[in-house]
Amino acid sequence: MIPLVDTTLLTNAPGEPRVGNQVLAEIESADAIDLVMAFIRRSGLRPLLGALKKHCDQGKPLRVLTTTYTGSTEPEALALLTELGAEVRVSYDLTTARLHAKAWLFHRHSALSTAYVGSSNLTHSAQIAGMEWNVRVSAARNPDVVSKIGAVFQNYWLSGDFVPYVEEQFRAALDLGRQRGDRHQTTLSPIEIRLEPFQERLLERIEVARQNGWHHNLLVSATGTGKTVMAAVDYARLRKRLGRARLLFIAHRREILQQSLSTFRHAIRDYTFGDLWLGGHRPEAYDHLFASVQTLASHGPERLAADHFDVVIIDEFHHAAAESYEKVLKHLRPKELLGLTATPERADGLPILHWFGDRIAAELRLWDAIEQHRLSPFVYYGIHDGIDLTDIPWRRGQGYDLNALTEAYVGNESWIRFVYDQLHKHVDNVHFIRCLGFCASVDHARYMAAEFHKLGITAVAVSGTSSDEERRAALRGLEDGTIQVVFSVDLFNEGVDVPAVDTLLFLRPTDSATLFLQQLGRGLRLMEGKTVCTVLDFVGLHRREFRFDRRYRALIGGSRRDLEKAVEDGFPFLPAGCHMELDRVAQGVVLRSIREAVPAHWKSRLRELKALAQARKSITLTDYLTETGLELSDIYANNSSWSDLREAAGLPVAEPGPSEALLRRALGRLQHIDDRQRLTAYRQLAGETRPEVGSGDGTRRRLLRMLVAAIGDQVLGKDNSLAEAVQLIWSHPQVMAELGELMHALRNAPDHVQQEALPGVPLQIHGRYTRIEILAAVGEGKWAKTPPWREGVYDAKGIGADLLAFTLDKTSGDFSPTTRYQDYAISRELIHWESQSTTAANSPTGQRYQNHVAMGRSILLFARPRVTDRSFWFLGPAEYVSHEGERPMAVTWRLKTPLSGDLYAQFAAAIA
Repeated sequence: MIPLVDTTLLTNAPGEPRVGNQVLAEIESADAIDLVMAFIRRSGLRPLLGALKKHCDQGKPLRVLTTTYTGSTEPEALALLTELGAEVRVSYDLTTARLHAKAWLFHRHSALSTAYVGSSNLTHSAQIAGMEWNVRVSAARNPDVVSKIGAVFQNYWLSGDFVPYVEEQFRAALDLGRQRGDRHQTTLSPIEIRLEPFQERLLERIEVARQNGWHHNLLVSATGTGKTVMAAVDYARLRKRLGRARLLFIAHRREILQQSLSTFRHAIRDYTFGDLWLGGHRPEAYDHLFASVQTLASHGPERLAADHFDVVIIDEFHHAAAESYEKVLKHLRPKELLGLTATPERADGLPILHWFGDRIAAELRLWDAIEQHRLSPFVYYGIHDGIDLTDIPWRRGQGYDLNALTEAYVGNESWIRFVYDQLHKHVDNVHFIRCLGFCASVDHARYMAAEFHKLGITAVAVSGTSSDEERRAALRGLEDGTIQVVFSVDLFNEGVDVPAVDTLLFLRPTDSATLFLQQLGRGLRLMEGKTVCTVLDFVGLHRREFRFDRRYRALIGGSRRDLEKAVEDGFPFLPAGCHMELDRVAQGVVLRSIREAVPAHWKSRLRELKALAQARKSITLTDYLTETGLELSDIYANNSSWSDLREAAGLPVAEPGPSEALLRRALGRLQHIDDRQRLTAYRQLAGETRPEVGSGDGTRRRLLRMLVAAIGDQVLGKDNSLAEAVQLIWSHPQVMAELGELMHALRNAPDHVQQEALPGVPLQIHGRYTRIEILAAVGEGKWAKTPPWREGVYDAKGIGADLLAFTLDKTSGDFSPTTRYQDYAISRELIHWESQSTTAANSPTGQRYQNHVAMGRSILLFARPRVTDRSFWFLGPAEYVSHEGERPMAVTWRLKTPLSGDLYAQFAAAIA
């Protein structure tokens, strides 16, 4: 047997232990076993049964995760495991290979836990005879790796993707998997609907919109991402609080209505819910209808009371510009209108967003759709093509002059050959691609098609001048393979559903984030046999006005600095299966654009402000940000402020106070504020000459303390009273004026559903706070330069609470494998947290953690992704569940409010 302290690689080679034999030897000394195995068969399990039975007979835990993927796992094998006493959970995901891992984790109460991770499934060939590679990891040598395996396993175990094994359900799922080719299969899963984190996040954004007074909302999410499921869950939640919740669900096809009705019945667990209203079928009741728009229009919507339906949901809302939809929408007056679409922009340019106040309430990031396997991965190559665009005229709001842009490309035979050569280099066979090419103009598209024909590629050009039949023929040819490339101009940006498209050519510059994502999305529809979409983006030398940052940030998110680092490092953090690469020259062009496209330096910002001030009577901070494309972080970079910029530009500012420079600098530390409570209160306080301090610990007083502490910590002494602090800070009228403008600029920052955690304590769950704000909110601390809470724990005696803060990555880098799995989210409800290294389970602190409910104390959790983040997300109150070890104690807490979908994605050890 390999010593428990060693880490090694096993390959089933002659002269070394077989992985199956080694696993068998480890079972006996394990105190608990976790097994994650994509495929489990009796042939692989039989040699281990005796040892596993002995393990379970001794009362030791055995947990098993497996899947129905490819139908390889045998129910008879799982029955053997459950008879032994093992807990078995199964993923019934039939759409993607969500789990393909093979790993054993042998827990020991000592520091000698071990794990096996590799290629061997639990089958005879994999365990005994196959050419398999498996790494045996020892906690004695690699404790962080073993900890990560344990964390990820626990995350999967509690994620909801895996449900307890039931033989009948398992066999039914296997049968359903064999019927996947039957598109008319309507069998509902026996498992209750459980939204993915990204779906929960989209519904949360809709709820935030409702809280902000918007009751007509549009949900934009890619095809295949479960829009109907989200709508059903949203309705199930709405009906609990609306009282009367009459529903009208509108679609244009019978199949959609039938499937949607089944989904809604499943979501609310009522299989008699709802009636179809279409064709010759008339419903018995008009309370919950799934109706075709054609039936509604022919029946006459005016025959229904305008307010008869409380909730109206319209699928494929991009059809709503049609007369039949317009007639219905103009008549109905529901309490809640929800539109669903994958394509909010119509090819014919007809508007639909006016029904929603020209806004989109919730939109799925393309990134999330790829990570959830709802869209195809892509490989993106940014290729410098040598075209110099710096002298092409630029029109503000429109971009490059299209006529001049066309001249730069048309007639350039060397450029055409370069494009062809790059295509030939990056795809397997140019004669078998299904490609869309996006061009600058009609002439450009026609030229590309003609030149590609000369090179032996079947290509056509289509545009707005093409007939409907020409467009349809082009797409049919692309789909059946008789056409390799369709060149177009602003025609196939959206609304084109050709899953076969596997190659995209970006042959014209666009810095429109919307257009870029629409065009990229044309190649990302899933199709059997399609593994990836190849994207070739030809990058020229651009004018300063061109904004690469817009398109890339829309894709990968983050700040401009985050994007700059991603470009420099070669885009290291991408969804599985994706790759982005810029050649050396293209990388330089993009980096220069990111750094220079906005007034990045003080002098250029000052010049821009002076120009804007000459064009208008007054300019606010919000006006300046909108006009320049700058962000708040740009304004407050290098300890500068909006007041500094105004003063330097010669714009009016109030008389300075005694600590003007320090207080102006402090305003930059308020950029994280993202809850309506503080934004409203601080803006009101900023408008007061000098706020009344009042008495007691009321919410307003605590909010005032939070504001004073946040901006006054460098100018106030620890012995200053709150009244003295207010008098000093409010003697700076320009600082107060800028505070009001800053709070207005942040008015749209709240994007989580937030709620009060403790009465009178102004901390909103899923809001962000700095340490000094947290202490002020709970009535603790002062405005001293060195705050008393410097560690991750604080005993807030005034409110009877322990404040516990943790950081996911405790280094200043992007990823730290040695610290990432000490504190993390196990699930949306459970948090794994390590105490200070000196905390023993029987110490007063350890006892307080374990018995806080009986003691009437609260546990408040705060978390941040990186050590460089100044603010923490408030996760809310939590209750003790269990702990392991001591010095430190590894505690599991249960949150009273589940994590928002995006926060869970940030803090989870892994997302199943």
